[in-house]
Amino acid sequence: MSWLVRLGYLGLFMGTFLAGTVFPLSSDILFVGILSIKGNNPWLSLIIATLGNWLGCMLSYGVGWLGRWDWLEKWFKIKKEKLGRQKTVVDKYGVWMALFPWIPFVGTLSLIALGFYKVRPKMTTLLVLIGCFARFLLWTLLFVAYADKFVSRIMG
Repeated sequence: MSWLVRLGYLGLFMGTFLAGTVFPLSSDILFVGILSIKGNNPWLSLIIATLGNWLGCMLSYGVGWLGRWDWLEKWFKIKKEKLGRQKTVVDKYGVWMALFPWIPFVGTLSLIALGFYKVRPKMTTLLVLIGCFARFLLWTLLFVAYADKFVSRIMG
């Protein structure tokens, strides 16, 4: 992941985009790594990370949207009964699942499921954006408030 940090803002965008898909990347660690580089603007980083992660999440949603029952059965050996159980969860929580795309593995699968069942595209898009922004905003606020204190303790 250090190569993404070395790429700066471009690496942040690429890494957060990939983390929004099925790639097992920690965009939180990448984001904090970018924030810790002297001269990087935390607010610009917030925008770039949010946009990259949101677009990656929307790709996952789109993959689900394009999915077909027969493909799932044929290529992934997923039976209709299992999909029925998944549909029960989607029906129960619906579009609100889109607020949590950052939960490892589960978040991406939720987005694919929301796309597969064609759950409210406009609202899903908005809630995914809110979820991605809130996640990186929290890290940004923590960094702005505490980074100097943390670094001075380590260095001092």
